[in-house]
Amino acid sequence: MAWSGIKRRVFISHFRGDKTEVDNFINYFANQLGLFTPYVLGANDNDEFIDSTDTDYVMSKIREKYLQDSTVTIVLMGSCTHSRRYVDWEIKSSLRQGNYIPNGLLGIVLPSQNNSAHLPPRFEKNWNNENNCYSRYRSYPSSGSQLGEFIDDAFNARTTRSNLIVNPQEMMKYNSSCKVHSVTH
Repeated sequence: MAWSGIKRRVFISHFRGDKTEVDNFINYFANQLGLFTPYVLGANDNDEFIDSTDTDYVMSKIREKYLQDSTVTIVLMGSCTHSRRYVDWEIKSSLRQGNYIPNGLLGIVLPSQNNSAHLPPRFEKNWNNENNCYSRYRSYPSSGSQLGEFIDDAFNARTTRSNLIVNPQEMMKYNSSCKVHSVTH
């Protein structure tokens, strides 16, 4: 599949510990090449807890305050991304159906991870090796056109694969222990 050339609105979910690599990804692919309009917000930096036990309220606030009108969510995966509650919340809100068309979901391994990373649990529920799933898990793109193809596929999944979304109600209440460093960041 060739990249459509359409510039999509992309929310970037990440762990603040990977900020340099995340900034490099955005600067190159969004700012220099102009492949997508990035939405990157400080939820991971300030850990401001949305004080509610009402899941629908929490998800609507994440959609309203953070995801806004993005159509694709890219989870940039470093060594401890899988252990972050805000990443879980952002994925959950991205996959939300009902009043919203879900975001396409794409996981990209950051270069420092040598093409392998632990997946956030909610992302893992939506991915498998056979590609008969909602999300896609990719190595770091080698070109702008390759990333454009990845984003187009995630965008198209919103209508062609939305029946494969697995988005259980429970959410991470706290950050979990990183499987790489055995600490809770």
